[in-house]
Amino acid sequence: MIPPRLIGTDVPVAPDAPDARNWLIDELSKPEYTAAKPTLLEQATQSFLDWIGSLFSGAGDASGLLVAVAAVLLVVALVIGVLIYGLPRLRHRSAARGSLFGEDDDRSADDLRRASDARAAAGDWSGAIEERFRAVARALVERTAVSLAPGTTSHAFARSAGDVFPAEQASIGSAADSFDAVRYLGRPGVREDFEAIRSLDERLAAASIDLAPVAGGAA
Repeated sequence: MIPPRLIGTDVPVAPDAPDARNWLIDELSKPEYTAAKPTLLEQATQSFLDWIGSLFSGAGDASGLLVAVAAVLLVVALVIGVLIYGLPRLRHRSAARGSLFGEDDDRSADDLRRASDARAAAGDWSGAIEERFRAVARALVERTAVSLAPGTTSHAFARSAGDVFPAEQASIGSAADSFDAVRYLGRPGVREDFEAIRSLDERLAAASIDLAPVAGGAA
């Protein structure tokens, strides 16, 4: 098509190749043609749809359809997994820190043990008992032997830990009693209770979860 502006001029009706190319470039550069160009998003979407279409074509057999369905299902499963469970590493780190028997506490088991020993050295047996029992719980969470929710009580933890370490069930229950006594009942802590919980902590730390049924005896 010869641009209207060229009609009636001396330009030949049958242009050679360079003239035709220049006419085409001039014509397509007009605003109405530029506005009709697809956006980058439209181009990307079309490319994706073309790729999906190529999978479905499958040269006339079912293999293309199976590949497409599998790819779509995999993407959907990954998205749902991240939305529900989060990234595994971050989720585990979050579970191993946070609320512990009614208090926000992000200290590690080793941090809690050091705090317990410092209170014991100062003769604060009540504080030493509290911190050491928390260390017991935090250590088992860090090993993924048990899990704790914000509302988990000391005895709920003791039952869960006792299921993992049956040979220590009585000792863990007794440690929970000592923790509740000094924290909630106002009973003064005594060195014997602290030593019993510290010994329990050491036995659990040395015990393999797989060998829990034969781990050390009760106090």
